[in-house]
Amino acid sequence: MPKTIVGLELTEESVRGAEITLSRTPQLLACGEVPLPPDAAKDSEVLDAGTIAVALRQLWSGARFKSRDVVLGVASRRILVREYSTQAMRPDLLREALPFQVQDLLPVPASQAVLDFYPLAQNGDQVSGLLVAAVSEAIEQIISTLAKVKLRARAVDLTAFGLARATARLAPADAAVATVCIGDHTTQVVVSQGGIPIFVRLLPIDIPTAAAERHVTSEATAQLEPSFETVPPTTRARGALRGAIVHPSVGDLAARLRSTLSFFASRPGAPAITQVLVTGAGVPVSGMMTALPAAIDLPFRVVTAEDVVNVKAVQPTGDLAINLVSTIGVALGEVR
Repeated sequence: MPKTIVGLELTEESVRGAEITLSRTPQLLACGEVPLPPDAAKDSEVLDAGTIAVALRQLWSGARFKSRDVVLGVASRRILVREYSTQAMRPDLLREALPFQVQDLLPVPASQAVLDFYPLAQNGDQVSGLLVAAVSEAIEQIISTLAKVKLRARAVDLTAFGLARATARLAPADAAVATVCIGDHTTQVVVSQGGIPIFVRLLPIDIPTAAAERHVTSEATAQLEPSFETVPPTTRARGALRGAIVHPSVGDLAARLRSTLSFFASRPGAPAITQVLVTGAGVPVSGMMTALPAAIDLPFRVVTAEDVVNVKAVQPTGDLAINLVSTIGVALGEVR
């Protein structure tokens, strides 16, 4: 078993990785992010395998990752996540039965989907949990692209589950918290207790993050510099606010997040959310951290990499520090 693992995320703007130790107290050893040109990827899906393979080589070289074992975090608008109940049975039998049980719920034939079921509770002979379905072709494309550069995909994880895992220690085990990761095109919302996800929503909203703004033209993207952290860096400013004008998408996100959390709260037996943890590239966008608390009457806290893992070996800064929370979270799934 390797001593370290690399959490990896593919977004429309970049490939991002974080290497952590597989110990009781995981430590961040190295991290980095390499920008992608337009049309190379969309959400967690590969559009140009050759370009992404080049970016992966650059990421491993620049960040000086030691391990070639990867846990891949996915967060696509095409991934279905919903509550589901079924008859309790052995995990192997459930895996066999699931494609037949959920066919009518899927946007594609079950034979073209990767299915997972995250059990949460059992009542008599019924077990309830979260059903996750992704298009198998999209997952296979990412795995084959990793293989091109001799990277081994040990697991594929829903990034929202990684977010719940990463923020588990930031609240009492019995407290329900909402973790919100504001991405360039998709915002992930996961309500969890003690690191166990109990509710997940993906909100497709384009946010004018720094990466998204620079991603408008290939010429602008070519001017970007990869971001790597392998040793303690010199002091740098945190991500600056993006301009003085509040973008309409910020208000839209605040309203949809309020609606999402209200829907969760209205469900029978739903625990009361005690706080909202916010991370991701959209945090520094102008007006974001004013609009969200104004729309939702709950305590808010911005979460960075150093809040969720030991960063003595390397301390990421700026946007990388908030982008890495989900990346670290998917890697933490391999810690036993």
